[in-house]
This record gives sequence, structure tokens and C-alpha cells, in this order.
Amino acid sequence: MSEKIDVHVPVLIVGGGGAGLTSSILLSRLGVPSLLVTRYPGTTNLPRGHILNQHSMEILTDMGVTPEIRAKGAPPENMRGVAWYSGLAGGGPEDAHGRLLGFVEAWGGGYTDPDYIAASPEAIANLSLLRTEPMLKAHAESYAEATVRFNHELVGLEQDADGVTSTILDRGTGETYTVRSSYLLGADAGRTVGELAGIKVTMHERIRKLVSLYLSMDLSQYLPGDDSILTWVFNPEYPEHLDFGAVLVPQGPERWDRHSEEWLLAVSRPDLDASQPELMLQWASEALGIPDLDPEIISVSEWHLERFLIDDFRAGRVFMVGDAAHRVPPSGGLGLNSAIQDVYNLCWKLAAVLAGRAGDGLLDTYTVERRPVNLNNIETSTKSVGGQMTMASSLGVSPSKSAEENWAELRKFWDDDVPGAAERRHEFNEWLGESTLEYHQHNVDFGYTYDSAAVVGDGSPAPVSPDEIRLYQPSTRPGHPLPHAWVERSGKRLALRELIHGGHFALIAGEKGQAWVEAAEKIAQEREIPLRAARVGLGKNVDYIDIRLAWQRNRAISPEGAILVRPDGYIAFRSIEAADDALSTLTAVFNQVLATPGQED
Repeated sequence: MSEKIDVHVPVLIVGGGGAGLTSSILLSRLGVPSLLVTRYPGTTNLPRGHILNQHSMEILTDMGVTPEIRAKGAPPENMRGVAWYSGLAGGGPEDAHGRLLGFVEAWGGGYTDPDYIAASPEAIANLSLLRTEPMLKAHAESYAEATVRFNHELVGLEQDADGVTSTILDRGTGETYTVRSSYLLGADAGRTVGELAGIKVTMHERIRKLVSLYLSMDLSQYLPGDDSILTWVFNPEYPEHLDFGAVLVPQGPERWDRHSEEWLLAVSRPDLDASQPELMLQWASEALGIPDLDPEIISVSEWHLERFLIDDFRAGRVFMVGDAAHRVPPSGGLGLNSAIQDVYNLCWKLAAVLAGRAGDGLLDTYTVERRPVNLNNIETSTKSVGGQMTMASSLGVSPSKSAEENWAELRKFWDDDVPGAAERRHEFNEWLGESTLEYHQHNVDFGYTYDSAAVVGDGSPAPVSPDEIRLYQPSTRPGHPLPHAWVERSGKRLALRELIHGGHFALIAGEKGQAWVEAAEKIAQEREIPLRAARVGLGKNVDYIDIRLAWQRNRAISPEGAILVRPDGYIAFRSIEAADDALSTLTAVFNQVLATPGQED
């Protein structure tokens, strides 16, 4: 190649948001050098992407970031659920202001729901990218393997059979330089990489326009509750706002109850115009029912609920992650979580291929595994948005009714003497039950499965859940996430999934599965595969004690059996019983999973 190359690096990451920074950290922890460039001068100034579900928190724990997120995020008691209130002040009957209309537990009810506790060692977190991106940036910059350059923009991209040549513009100096990488990760929300790489779009649909106002204000005198992640407000005084209401999200940074110092406020009207912040504030005041609302406006942003999905997450040596590959309506909080889980799936595979432990075919499984998951996320979130469209009618309010008529409908929620009160409350209770599609989507958040060449099926039937969206059922069937169990060794308790931390495979055998352990360790040593092997159960000569019998409840293997867990926590192989030749069996398993069919024991 005659063109001068200024930088050589195994992986170039384009984009410095949640997906890009997470990629940088994961690759560094796997020993893979990378360069991250982003056209923006700094991290986001908008409080978006605030829900971090259990699976994402497990990943962030593996990355070493969780303690800071827990320290700065909402305490569990301030994120039990989602609440609906009548207009908070202003016109209408004085006894009707700030009345609780309904409440539903959300995302595990502040880690009190037994299903969520049993599923994972991690509770959800509530902290927006406004706070988490600077943390991620600092972590990324702390690794010797990583170079992070903000205010640097990708302006050209060419790839060949051996790598990718990218042209980068230093927006500060106006100079360009060339980067040669083995692979490129597009984490730029589809702004540049997709077009340059010739990515085809399957789906792009805008559903609704909203405006979010990031405000500093004191709402403590208006809000009676302290335990809501989201607060919906419906103010009958201004019927034109009643088809959507207003949504309040506390932003801390010190308090996360009704005394939160900062708030995100979302409103929706057909004539929204974010270029007129004072008008937006007027509409926000009307939607909340606080006529003298006078906050500090930190920022105003206009955005769309949208559905977006590309055909293939891989284009040669270019891989698309996060919003560059898919965009999900925000209902359910799946956008940022999908991005984090994309790169957790991809980065261990890149590291294995770059180290020569795996063949290129392993990288093809990224699209095969992640695209169906993200399509399901889009479909689930779209259903949730559809449910939001019927929220007002379930409350009995409508833009077509007068303020007096709408107040009379809401009075049914606290005044038993109003005719039809019990019936109206039950109708909204039914709607709240349906809203668990958004606020209790545990199987979508956590229980999704993979089916690809990197999973060795065992012919067993897939478990059938009574509710494929809401109910997660742990299973060790290949392609499922490793079930959670607390185990102990030498008096120290740890989550079983910690065996995969740092990019390790985990061979987990039954009490009499020493042959599996020895075979796995032999293969790992010969092929330089990062792996931890252990017998887990009860009795003598086990490596980890199943002290609560949580593993026994879900493992579905005999004392002679074993499972192999991939570095992303997904089960690659299961043998319920002993094998005639554990070494040959595992050799074939690793050959399939790592796309190295020519290697023999």
C-alpha cells in the first residue's frame, strides 16, 4: 500500500458514546489495543439513557465500573416503580391537585421482586448517560491499551481483505491523518460509518416527536411520592396535553426523591419547536399544572420515537454496534442496554480472532446472535408505545373533553361517591397490568437466547415461558444465559458468573465431573484459551459450594455432567451426563464455537 499510514491499531472505534466507550474498556481488559475517535468535543450534555438493566449491570461489574454507578445513581428506595398523578397545582379543584392515580412496580421494584433477586446478583441502576459517559471515558483513558480522541472525526473509510484504512479529521487543527486497523467498530449512531461502509437499512420509521427539557427546579412541594423512577402527570386544565401528559424523570445529582435538584421533563405536541425554549417551558408548565413554574433551563432537545434496524451488523471488517445498528423507542429503556450487550457479545470474539485462538467465522455469529435480539427489542418497545397511546382513555380523560369533564373523570380515582369510580379505577388497573409489558419485561431484558454456530445445541426442547416478554425462566440449555447462583469457596461468597470475568470461558462440572475439568484445562493450556474450570455442588472435593442450592435448582446436569460458558455469560455446550471421552468431546466443542475446525486434540 503506497498511502502513508500514520497510526496502526488492531481496532478503530468510531463514536464516543455508551457503545464506543464500553467497547474501548472491554477491549483493553481483553488486552486488545484500540483507538477511539468521536467528532464531539466532549461527552453528552443530555440526560438520556438512564435505565441500566440487570444484564447491563452484570457487564459493567465485569468492566469494574459498577461501584461508581451505584455511588452516583438513584438508591433502590427511589426507584420502586412508576407513578401517575393529576395536575400538580394551578386551576381546577384545589383538593384534586397531585392526586395519585396509579402506581406500578418497575424493573424489579428497587430489587425487592423475588424474580429479579433470583435472576442476577445485580439490581438495575438509574443514572443517565450525562453522568455515566464521563465515568466510562475516564475508565477508557486509564488503560495503556486505549487511545481516546474527542473532537476527531472519521471522514473516509476504505477496506480490503486485510484491514480498514480510515481518514480522520482533527477538528481542532483541521489536519487529517490515516489509521490502519484490522477491524472498525461503528458506534456513531449511524451518522458516518454506515454510509461509508455501504450498510443497508431494513427499517427506519419515526413514530412520534417529543421535546425533553433538562431543568433545575424544586418540585418537592408538589410531588407527594419519593419512590418513582418515572412520574406521569395529567392536568385537565389544558386538555390539549392530555393525549400524552408530561413525564418527569429525576436526575439527582444528590437527591433522587421529590427533592431531586434536576429533572428531565418530556412533553409531546404536534406543534413542538425546540428552538423556542420559552414556549416549551410554557407548555411544560401547562402539562404539569404549575402556572408559576420558573426553573433554570439547562438544555432543550427535540427528538423522535423511532424504529431503526440495519440488514447486517457486519460489513467485511466493519461492525456496527448500538444506535448505529438499531434504534429502539425509549419505552422500556432498551436502547443503551442493547448497545452495551452488543459490544459484550462482540469484543471477546474480536479478541479471540486477533489472538489467533478463533477463526473469522466466529465474527459472523455477531449478527446472527444480536440482530434477532434487537429486532425483538424494537418490536417489544413498539408495543409499549402502543400501550401509551391508550393511557389517557384508560384514565377517562381526553383532549376532546372540557377541563371540568376531565377533572370529573379523575375525581373517580379518589372519591368513592362519584358514580362509576370503582369501574374507572379497575379499568386503569387493567391498563397498569398491561403496562408491565414495558416495566416488567424481564425475559426481554435478561432471558433472551442465542442460536448460532458458536452454540453447540444438545437437542433438548426450548423451555416454554407462560409469558415470553415478562417472565424469565433460568435454564442451562445451550444458548441461554448462565443462571445466577451464589456459591462459596473458603468462606467467601461470589456469584457463579464471576468465573467468566475478564474474558474467560468457564467449565462448570458437577460434583463428579473431574474428567471434564481436566480436559478443559488441558485444551485451554495447549490453545492458550482463557478459561476457569470448577466443580460446583455439595459434598467433598468440590471447588465451589452451592450453599443455597440455587445452582442445583437450575443446573439440569447430573453430578457427572458439565456445561461450558462463553466469556459473555452464554452457555455454549451442555452434557447432562459424563462423556466417554471428555477431551475429544470438548475439543470438538471448542472447534465449533471458535470456528477452528482443523484443530485436534
